Amino acid sequence: MYRILEKNARNSVEKALKSLEWEVIEDIAFEQPPNPNMGDLATSVAFQIASQRKSSPVDIAKRIKEVLNVESPFKKVESIGPYLNFFLDNETFFKLVLKSVQENYGSLEDKNTKVILEHTSANPNGPLHIGHIRNAIIGDSLARILKAAGFQVETQYYVNDMGRQIAMIVWGLQNLDYHLNPDEKSDIAIGKLYFEVNQELKADPDVKNQVSAILRTYEEENPEKLEFMFKNVVNKCLEGVKETSHRLQITHDRFVWESQFIRDGSVNLIMENLKDHISHNDVSYLDLTDYGIEKELILTRSDGTSLYTTRDLAYHLQKSEQADWVVDVLGSDHKLAIDQLTIALEFLGGKTPEVIFYEFITLPEGSMSTRKGVFISVDQLMDEAFARAQSELEDRRPELNESLSKEIAEKIGIGAIRYFIARLSPEKHLVFKWDEALSFERGCASIQYAHARACKLLENASAKDKLSVEIDTLDFSDLNTLEIDLLKTIAKFTSIVENSAKDLRVHPIAQYAMEMAGAFNKFYKSVPVIGSEKEILRLLLVDKSRITIRNCLDLLGIESPDSM
Repeated sequence: MYRILEKNARNSVEKALKSLEWEVIEDIAFEQPPNPNMGDLATSVAFQIASQRKSSPVDIAKRIKEVLNVESPFKKVESIGPYLNFFLDNETFFKLVLKSVQENYGSLEDKNTKVILEHTSANPNGPLHIGHIRNAIIGDSLARILKAAGFQVETQYYVNDMGRQIAMIVWGLQNLDYHLNPDEKSDIAIGKLYFEVNQELKADPDVKNQVSAILRTYEEENPEKLEFMFKNVVNKCLEGVKETSHRLQITHDRFVWESQFIRDGSVNLIMENLKDHISHNDVSYLDLTDYGIEKELILTRSDGTSLYTTRDLAYHLQKSEQADWVVDVLGSDHKLAIDQLTIALEFLGGKTPEVIFYEFITLPEGSMSTRKGVFISVDQLMDEAFARAQSELEDRRPELNESLSKEIAEKIGIGAIRYFIARLSPEKHLVFKWDEALSFERGCASIQYAHARACKLLENASAKDKLSVEIDTLDFSDLNTLEIDLLKTIAKFTSIVENSAKDLRVHPIAQYAMEMAGAFNKFYKSVPVIGSEKEILRLLLVDKSRITIRNCLDLLGIESPDSM
């Protein structure tokens, strides 16, 4: 709804500028004043045009105000210093809010823009662990937000099936007395073998040369000889990764295998198209010092085999040809690589990817490593979250049957993990702490509980028939502060979605979900609903709150239990 308010206010300001015969600027800035006494929406347009008008912002604001006619649902506008502050006609606005909140509330109009969003893309050498989870959750949540904002989104997982780690696992299958346990989750079994091969590498440095020979054979000499083993290893690991992701409410539309860019000639074509920029010594590389990057971009090894960076170039070129907008989610340690790749893509005529960089998650006791076998898997994390949620439910709701208790505990546990990670901006370092992530008072469970409260209240009121009332017939006079705050909070949702998509940020949605739950809980605790004089209006408020909280959590990949 605030999107509509901004549009109406912008129309009024533009008409005023035209009537003054002043230049109309394209991006008139609006914000919500910090104090409701200062209005419901404010613009700093006077600052934006002060230099061209060669006048003070205060005088400009007064001049615009003199000729400005407000449009519904505003009732007046005031010039307060350099700002123009718009005040709502609450009755008109609140009716619009309630009418706008349908089951798909938060979904915006189609933008006819294709986005390819790559996320997770963990090496298939073991299970997803806590070090991967921030990438996966940011990526999946962002995909949901972009879809809600009207973009056509395809999520991709880039499968590194030609990396040294996979060759190490193939070496292990050929040389170690190791048999994958068919009763064990496949990615865990692969991870154990990878750990054992690393131990062999420490004991015998020649293993490194043997692994290199396997890679060379797979890429250049006789790929058919090893293709089955490589693909079998990767597929087994991906089976486990997909199982873990599914439980975390994450799916990918497409898995793109790195080897395709060798097999279809894309890498050779890239080397050909870059030949005027390539330098050679023992390796082939791009000298990027003229572009402010001291470290060269190496494209091939000394034996002529390609590197991840070369194949990644081919992958990004494919994405830029297939989409209007290319988005990557990457750890902050990839910043140099992306700077290098961006310049190479410019040489090739590809699109520059938009990248969301995130800082890593650590445990209180330190960092993690798949190579050293020191990590908490996402499966372990989810199991622990489920166990803690179930224990809390047993204390709070001992009357629940076992099946329903497990169902609710799973939703609470997964929601706790996803929300704990989504709530912070990606630039902030994150230490994963069990007690904070799984808090029923401050975490996601408190938001889910607000939804459950709304569902229970509507059920107790037998509200289904009562909610079919014509909104225009309701009395919106004499609303109390908590009702007004709740309505205004509900109204923010679409603009939060739009801005989060535009800025490629997930945490504003998470923060809004907590704000929305807080506004509803204050209303729930202090405002009588069933049997009150305003029962119908207040039941509508409860139902619209339910929809808004549910849809907001859905953008974060979190389910909303009807009961807790």
